[in-house]
Amino acid sequence: MHQQKRQPELVEGNLPVFVFPTELIFYADDQSTHKQVLTLYNPYEFALKFKVLCTTPNKYVVADAAGAVKPQCCVDIVIRHRDVQSCHYGVKDKFRFQVSEQSQRKALGRKEVVAILLPSAKEQQKEEEEKRIKEHLTESLFFEQSFQPENRAVSSGPSFLTVFLGVVCIAALMLPTLGDAGSLVPLYLHLSVNQKLVAAYVLGLITMAILRT
Repeated sequence: MHQQKRQPELVEGNLPVFVFPTELIFYADDQSTHKQVLTLYNPYEFALKFKVLCTTPNKYVVADAAGAVKPQCCVDIVIRHRDVQSCHYGVKDKFRFQVSEQSQRKALGRKEVVAILLPSAKEQQKEEEEKRIKEHLTESLFFEQSFQPENRAVSSGPSFLTVFLGVVCIAALMLPTLGDAGSLVPLYLHLSVNQKLVAAYVLGLITMAILRT
């Protein structure tokens, strides 16, 4: 006889619940934000029952606070803020989604969504912009302080290349000029007058650069 395969029993409270978005932000000066939509997803191969609970139910109206989601489907839940007052600015409320199998009562999973009421979207954007500017200034100051000692060390004296070019120019000026007789230096190292003038000009530029540092 073939034994019938049983579906593994799900542990209470361990089933992941997928809700989007994970945060609701209502703005008092923008009525279009007073009604928002939460989407509950069911990626599983069995149907789910759901229930929406709230820490302050008197402030919100939840359409379809309880229902079912078919396998691999989703359902939209409309939430409307009905108590827009200044005394509620900045207060964080929570919505809790509880899901279970249709044939059972125990909750297989839970998910909380934070809701907050702010006075103005423009003020919020301004605060975020100011925060980004402060972070940018802090980072700029950090990098400036980090690299400043290194820059000072680099600019404290002439570079190796500058010194090397200066030595080459001095050596060129010390070599004999074409046409000098009786020199022990090989003929291919004799320089013309124009070549020595160029070496002298470059040496002058190097000297000015060294004095400026």
